[in-house]
Formats: sequence, C-alpha cells, structure tokens
Amino acid sequence: MRRKPDLWQVLVPVIAIAAGLLFATTAHTARGTDLRSAGNSNIAELIRGAEQSVSSYSAQLNTLQSEVAAQTNVLAQSDAGIAAINDHAKHLIVPVGLSAMTGPGLSVTLDDAHGTPTDPNVNLNRLVVHQSDMQALVNALWKGGAEAIAVMGQRLISTSAIRCVGPTLLLNGRVFSPPYSVAAIGPEAAMRSALDSSPGLIQYREDARFYGLGYKVDSEDKINVPAYGAPIGLNYAQAGQ
Repeated sequence: MRRKPDLWQVLVPVIAIAAGLLFATTAHTARGTDLRSAGNSNIAELIRGAEQSVSSYSAQLNTLQSEVAAQTNVLAQSDAGIAAINDHAKHLIVPVGLSAMTGPGLSVTLDDAHGTPTDPNVNLNRLVVHQSDMQALVNALWKGGAEAIAVMGQRLISTSAIRCVGPTLLLNGRVFSPPYSVAAIGPEAAMRSALDSSPGLIQYREDARFYGLGYKVDSEDKINVPAYGAPIGLNYAQAGQ
C-alpha cells in the first residue's frame, strides 16, 4: 500500500518556489537601488535642506535691511525727527551687537569624544558636548570681560539662546555639529582666568582628560566677530482670550 505524502513534503517545495519568485521580483523591481524611501530615512538631508532655506532667507533679510537703512539715511536728511532717532540709534549699535568687531582675544573649541570607551559601564552622555557646557563657556567669557562673542560664526547678543537638539547645536535658526568653535574679543588674561575658575568647565575638563572630549584654548591677535544678523524681536507666549 502506497503511503500518502507527508504534508511538509508537499509544502516545502511550494514555499521554496514562492520564495524564489519573491526574490526574483524584488531584484527586478529594485534594479540595484534601495527600495526604502529616502524621504523617510534620511533626516540629515532634511536638516541640510532647512539650513539652505535659512541661509537663503538670511541673505534676503540682509539685503532688505541694507535697503531700509539706506532709505532711512536719505529720509533723515530732510526729516528732523528721523535724523534725531538715527543719532540716538548710532550710540546703541555697538553695545547691542549690530556692528562687526575686530580685536585680540581667545578662540575656544569643544568637541565630542571620538574614541570608543573601554569601560562598558561608561555613561555615554559623558562623551558628548552638552548645552550646559557651551553655556558655561560663554558665561565664563562674558565674566572675563569679553566685548564680543561668536559661536560657530554667529554673533551672540543679550537675547541669544544656545540650545542643543540631540547631538547638534541650534543657534540663530541654524543647526551646527561638533566641533564647536567660540571666538571672543577681550582681555586674554582675564578671560583665561574666568575659564579656569568656571565650575562647569572644571567638570568638563575632567571629562575631557578622562573620556577624550575636545577642549582647546588659543590666544589670537586678531579675531573677527560679525554683526548680529538674526531678527531682534522677542517671541513670547500670551494668555488666550
């Protein structure tokens, strides 16, 4: 009496044929490309696209501001009220950071650790530069008498806010990746002393020695700090009516 074929003896060839057809169809469809949507997976490109938009709008803003300033100066020649406002504003341009400055000072660089820790129990948060580290650095420079500070080429003013978003730095509507460079015009000795005595930077330097974080301070004979170019108006919440 012939034994009926086992169910698995029938299904295995069928499954193998179906899998082969699936692989062949996928290879033909892909044609050597990635079937996954790049729009869903490539966040870095979205960030770069946003940065390009910000740069484009910033250039337009600078052009419009220059045109407004030129027209205001022309109008001030025939309007005493505008002329008085212009004269008063001239004394505020430098203190508020709307004028580029050049002078001696310090350049400071903070960077994430690049080596792989040998201790598996190391807190990975100790291997990256945090918002608190950047804020401690900037505060120390101000305390040391800095006259003008730029972070990643962006001028800081009294309303500037340094924020970290994941592993990146957000400043003046732009996103930056480490290493983070800070340039400060001011008295070198006083600023160095303020950096050395800052509690936040003391901890950072300990982590730098132990985990390999980057920390570099250089004296500079000439530092160029650009004028602040982002919007000056304050944004704040209001209670609903």
